[in-house]
Amino acid sequence: MNAYVILDSYIKLIENNIKNHDIRQFWQRQFLVLLKIKLIEMKSSFSEIIKSDTPVLVDFFADWCGPCKMLAPILKQVKDELGEGVKIVKIDVDKNQPLAGTYNVRGVPTMILFKNGKQVWRQSGVLQKNDIVQIVKSNS
Repeated sequence: MNAYVILDSYIKLIENNIKNHDIRQFWQRQFLVLLKIKLIEMKSSFSEIIKSDTPVLVDFFADWCGPCKMLAPILKQVKDELGEGVKIVKIDVDKNQPLAGTYNVRGVPTMILFKNGKQVWRQSGVLQKNDIVQIVKSNS
């Protein structure tokens, strides 16, 4: 369960038990502050991850996306072949909309390859293992 769901559940519980309008608004404001802090932490962590000397392949996906489900085992094969030569990060666009928006992800799956914090390659759709391996190697 992610932090957003936990915080949201907590706020709903408080709202259901407290009828005072001012207190409810206070907790809603606190919740929004916590969400903003979590978003900043998430962006900060992501920024640190993509600054790696090792290529970082980010897979923006959605649980409901058929092609995304096809890509998942392919990425596992890529990782198995390249080992420490690549970091693979999966980002659920439905749970991380601000991050997906930052990188203008309009369709899924979208893969973006980062090296030293810079985007060096981008592709939407499913690619075969050998194609992805070649792209990562050419940007190592």
